[in-house]
Amino acid sequence: MTGETRHLSGKNLFTLSTYWFAVNFHWGALLVVVIPAQVLTYVDDATKAKYLSLVFAVGALVAMVTQPVTGSFSDRCASRWGRRRPFMAAGTLLNVAGLMAMAYAPTLATFTAAFMLVQLGSNIGASGYQGLLPDLVPESQRGTAAGYVGVMNMLGTITAAITAGTLVDRGMFYPVYWIISLLLLTLLAVTASSIREEPLMQRPPMDWRRFLKAFWVSPREHPDFAWLLANRALVMLGFYTLLNFLQYYLADVTGSAHPARDAGTVSAVVLVGAALSSFAAGWLSDRIGRKGLVAFTGLLMAATCLAFITGPSFMVVLAFALIFGLGYGGYISVELALATEVLPSAESRAKDMGIWGISVTLPQVIAPLLGGQLLYTMNRINGFGYPILFATAVLYFVLGSLVVYRIRKGGEVNGHCWPGNGGMSGVGFVYRQDS
Repeated sequence: MTGETRHLSGKNLFTLSTYWFAVNFHWGALLVVVIPAQVLTYVDDATKAKYLSLVFAVGALVAMVTQPVTGSFSDRCASRWGRRRPFMAAGTLLNVAGLMAMAYAPTLATFTAAFMLVQLGSNIGASGYQGLLPDLVPESQRGTAAGYVGVMNMLGTITAAITAGTLVDRGMFYPVYWIISLLLLTLLAVTASSIREEPLMQRPPMDWRRFLKAFWVSPREHPDFAWLLANRALVMLGFYTLLNFLQYYLADVTGSAHPARDAGTVSAVVLVGAALSSFAAGWLSDRIGRKGLVAFTGLLMAATCLAFITGPSFMVVLAFALIFGLGYGGYISVELALATEVLPSAESRAKDMGIWGISVTLPQVIAPLLGGQLLYTMNRINGFGYPILFATAVLYFVLGSLVVYRIRKGGEVNGHCWPGNGGMSGVGFVYRQDS
């Protein structure tokens, strides 16, 4: 694989996306299973939602700053190893150090500090990795490539949910952290060794004023990019409103005796549905356009959320989780492909994708803070905390699905507006309290 955007084989696309499996295994285990369960070892049941929301929000603040800043440095990196791989390697090593600190943290304060280190490392790695897609994949294959990445997203999270749910249900936190760390290091090596980046021949001079100014992208000059950020932020507000409190919902509403394990099961079912739709939706979007698919998948997630408001049985939760996953997988793949069509600059893709990443990380700050306080307050007042929480998520999904139609690009087949082709450019990546 070279730095030129030549046609890539299936093997090329597979190895390029492999690292994303490890990243999503990492976050699928931590966000859904490990962190909610481990917080309960430090605090009592009455205050769990409040403290969980603080842990998630503080970590997400680190992620929100890290990705665009390190992405900009990645765009300027003149290493002989390329612009992206040095950041992937350094971030992964830092991430692993933070994971080990989380595993053995004696207090909630040290656990939170270690989680901030994990966020820093993970997002340094992601800021480098997410620049590879527009760097190496030709325009005509970006929907297909996004499908590969989406499948790795889903499979990583499914595997994590099942593995972590089983181990944490037995009180086995340490093995989960070791498994995550080994996967990150191994699959980093697979992806990094399978590509050959073209080194940046001449690093542009550093102008700090211009550097800082570059993090502002004018909505007037790049309206498509601004509306894409709004779409992603609203949908991710809905997603993280559900995800952050899933384990506690199962314990408090469905009466689960094994909430960590069952949260893993629900997450796995969601991701089975997502895996089924992710590749197909990315492929389809190359042929019929992006925006309609983005809107449809968002509304599908909104509709299935309504079922959770009624407090159904666990089996009904699983059925609707599968439908929700079909929407989620399609959304992740197609929205990523749409993002690469509206990048503000062809010369600063990693930085721009890092800015787009704020539309994922900012909701990770807001959703737990608002959701945790809403849940805590409404449960104390009238016991309707969870129905109100889920109704709020529905509203986020619907609004996000509507604003996508404000984007002018993305209705065309095969784009014709990629960076460097005279059209507006954009940003994009997936998942994460990451991604």
